[in-house]
Amino acid sequence: MTSLLFSPLQLGPVELSNRLAVAPMCQYSGSDGSPTDWHIQHLGQLAYSGAGLVMVEATAIERRGRISHGDLGLYSDDNEQAMARVLRTCERLGGPTVFGVQLAHAGRKASCQAPWEGGKPLTKDAWEAVSSTANPFDNGWHVPVALDQAGIDEVIANYVQAARRAVSIGFKVLEVHCAHGYLIHQFLSPLANQRDDNYGGSLENRLRFGQQVIRAVRAAVPADVAVGIRISATDWVDEGWSIDDSIAFVSSVKDQIAYCCVSSGGSVPKAAIKVGPGFQVPFAKRIREATGVVTRAVGMIFSPQQAETILQNGEADQIALGRPFMDEPRWGWRAAEQLGAPMPHFPAPYHMVRSAGWLAFKSDIVGNS
Repeated sequence: MTSLLFSPLQLGPVELSNRLAVAPMCQYSGSDGSPTDWHIQHLGQLAYSGAGLVMVEATAIERRGRISHGDLGLYSDDNEQAMARVLRTCERLGGPTVFGVQLAHAGRKASCQAPWEGGKPLTKDAWEAVSSTANPFDNGWHVPVALDQAGIDEVIANYVQAARRAVSIGFKVLEVHCAHGYLIHQFLSPLANQRDDNYGGSLENRLRFGQQVIRAVRAAVPADVAVGIRISATDWVDEGWSIDDSIAFVSSVKDQIAYCCVSSGGSVPKAAIKVGPGFQVPFAKRIREATGVVTRAVGMIFSPQQAETILQNGEADQIALGRPFMDEPRWGWRAAEQLGAPMPHFPAPYHMVRSAGWLAFKSDIVGNS
């Protein structure tokens, strides 16, 4: 059986060499939005990981949209120049791997510590958070400022500016982050959005801000750049954002997007999430079947066989992995070997990995685990 995981995929105008993606993973290691040497080594090794697409972590469209002081951003010339340096390095190291960037705004979940520092709201060097409504994420969190129309217009303009910076750098895939309880999700979910104007109340109104951002970004970038979205398919809370709401949202912007990455949760701190292997795949399948949009599955997908089965069953068009690539940056090489696919590109200095003798020797020692 021919491996679907290692078959080409068209994301709108962008062709990927395979259907394996590295999910965006916040590193909390930037400097006022600019990537550092950490990002060169982190993203550089993923350039030859075997994945057809590598998504750069959530990248704030304005300074106050960062989750932490260490978040990446595309709101300044310094950010743009530093990101360009990282992308040029990755392009020199990698083969056909395409790099994309996730455009994000933390909203009321901004101004926090890095996870290893506790992940709590900052009490020193904090900044103003904004949201759909002046309600904090949880007890003890910053009370955000509810965006008025002028504020909404400013945020949309900053999405556009960040998208243009990303294109100038050379990114071919832009992903608008609409998930995990961040700003766009704060407008989508009734758990966060208690507005009584044309951005709140009905589902139609709650979709409006996200729709405007997506349309503005799509209109601002060239036709050969793919624009996608990442959504939380459900809040995992009764009366919250649901899979049916997600289908309505994706359907409403399907003419603007090349794909939809399907995650879940993040809107409230105490959701009862039913975590397990591939726990979000059913949501990806529902959205794919209902909308016809190219769909990416993500979340507790660990083995090559699991990823391949999801594709073969028609549950998604693309598979994204995060933590498995941190644990094993060459995960794509092993996946190709186990699925009988051609070995993905890797640097010439690693040529010994390609020798039949080495592969047989490794198999004898460690098997196919």
